Parts: sequence; structure tokens; C-alpha cells
Amino acid sequence: QALLIESGGGMAETGGSLRLSCLDSRRTFNRAAMGWFRQAPGKDREFVAVISWTGTSTAYAHPVRGRFTISRTKDKNTVTLEMNSLKPEDTAVYYCAAGRYGIRATDFESWGQGTQVTVSS
Repeated sequence: QALLIESGGGMAETGGSLRLSCLDSRRTFNRAAMGWFRQAPGKDREFVAVISWTGTSTAYAHPVRGRFTISRTKDKNTVTLEMNSLKPEDTAVYYCAAGRYGIRATDFESWGQGTQVTVSS
């Protein structure tokens, strides 16, 4: 059974940085696009960033563009979300997902358990 394992969540101050990682522990998705979504309390899950399986194409949601960077290791098994200039509105549970390249949750077939990111003002 495929398993995506997220790590790196936690607390940061406004303007600070955090790095999230997602490990494809079963090496199932090395030919799949990988994405990050987030869900804040009382809100729908929203797209954050996506990277193609080759790592050559990326896309970002407008609120994070220029502050967040998605990347993946050469073996394609780990995807990282580097988050800089954090804002309180970035507070959410962040989910890693694997599937086809896109920005909709329905583009992704497998999801991690989520990791909490909290940004204090």
C-alpha cells in the first residue's frame, strides 16, 4: 500500500520560514506529479503547489507565489515545500498528494496524513 509521509510542520513567526517534506515511502509515485494542499479551520482544502514527475514543471497558488518553492529529489521519492515570508493566513494543515499534474484535489489519488503549520502574528 502506497504511503506518503509528511514532516516538517510546526510553528513559526510572521516572516519566518518552514520546510515541509513528503516521503514516498513505498517508492510508488516516482512517475507521478506531487502536490501540496492546505486546509485551514472552517475552510475548504485548497491548492498550494504542484511539481511534475520530472521536476521540470511547477505551479503555485497565487497567495504563495514568490514565497513558497516546491522541489523534488533526483530519485523522485521526496518532495519539499520551502515556505518563506510566512503569514498568519498560511496557518493550516498541509497535505502532500500524488497523482497527475494539476491544481484540483481530484487530480490526486493518494494523500498524506497532513502536518500542521501555525504562523503567529
